[in-house]
Amino acid sequence: MAGSHETASGTPHPVDVHVGQRLRQRRVAVGLTQDRLAKSVGITFQQVQKYERGTNRIVASRLYELAQVLQVSVEYFFEGLEAEANAPAMPSDMGEEVNLPDLMGERETLLLVRAYHKISDTLVRRRVVELVKSLSEHPGGGP
Repeated sequence: MAGSHETASGTPHPVDVHVGQRLRQRRVAVGLTQDRLAKSVGITFQQVQKYERGTNRIVASRLYELAQVLQVSVEYFFEGLEAEANAPAMPSDMGEEVNLPDLMGERETLLLVRAYHKISDTLVRRRVVELVKSLSEHPGGGP
């Protein structure tokens, strides 16, 4: 398949997966749909989906175009790659493993972070964090 690069096991290359996750995070953070991003660089939304999953590798010129549209440097897509490769999975308070790059790629997570940062009062922000932590400590997310 043109544009794809799989490991010997047939899975996408970890670098392509990381770059795709960063692409999705930024796209969601700036409020673009896959379709709008695709049209801005002259590709299909299906191609954006493949980039975001890491199943298709992004060539350098396309990565540059995407960075321009998303208003980030090309380096943005590679940030955290070394740390991710060398760091053990982060345990959560519940004893489960948390994959932070996957979590940050979730639309709800990004919406929550974006809304949180719009709160200007630091005391209110601190209370929001306490509330969310409190809710997460109860099975089912409630009291």
